[in-house]
Amino acid sequence: MTAGETVRGLLELTRPINVIAASVLTFIGAFVAGGVTSHPLEVTAAVAATGLAVGAGNAINDYFDREIDRINQPERAIPRGAVSPRGALAFSVVLFAGAIGLALVLPWLAIAIAVINLLALVAYTELFKGLPGLGNALVAYLVGSTFLFGAAAVGEVGPAAVLFVLAGVATLTREIIKDVEDLEGDREEGLNTLPIAIGERPALTVATALLVAAVLASPLPYALGEFGVAYLAVVLPANAIMLYAAYESFDDPTAGQSRLKYGMFLAAVAFIVGRALEGGTIA
Repeated sequence: MTAGETVRGLLELTRPINVIAASVLTFIGAFVAGGVTSHPLEVTAAVAATGLAVGAGNAINDYFDREIDRINQPERAIPRGAVSPRGALAFSVVLFAGAIGLALVLPWLAIAIAVINLLALVAYTELFKGLPGLGNALVAYLVGSTFLFGAAAVGEVGPAAVLFVLAGVATLTREIIKDVEDLEGDREEGLNTLPIAIGERPALTVATALLVAAVLASPLPYALGEFGVAYLAVVLPANAIMLYAAYESFDDPTAGQSRLKYGMFLAAVAFIVGRALEGGTIA
């Protein structure tokens, strides 16, 4: 492999789209908390730390998952030989160190969240991924906590706490659907994911029930008076997309989990709109 191919492989290990998405979610958490303009240094550090931590977590996940990826994802960097397993591990350590250094400039609550998340990222594949539901729940927590981390970085977690819960539940739904999609490779590897443990359709039913609970809870910021009707105008279509995605996943898990991702992003936009209008920054 050439140096260019190795660099490309290292970049692929981080999942750049996921890195950007998680960084944006942290920014949204800070924005919803109302601290973007008043705490620019903390917001910048939190966003950068999130990006590095997610990249590190993806890299170490590929290191631990290298055998199963030879079945499920043979085109990834390690299975195709662009990056050695040892190189992937070293790369993840460097990224983790950068994330820790940035997190240390933040308030204590944000540091605590960062420490918990870094430990969870390392432990996920080896300890939790193959356990029915627990691995899914850990991933769901990690996604939701990006909002909480951004809010904690500016010292105000209130409104973002609701977003943390709703995003976590929606992510848990998507993770279960993804396990149905990856059923063949997971069974070959000997993992005991929820669809393997209880069956595909029961697992999808659990996922749908969780999503319905999140959708029913989504008007809570409006009911509590934190956001106005503009929030509802955006979150309701997001709910419709996510519910359709859950329904679609019974016939096509790949399409269902992909569509659910877009619904989740639109739901996050609802919180942005709610905060912007509540704060008077949009006419």
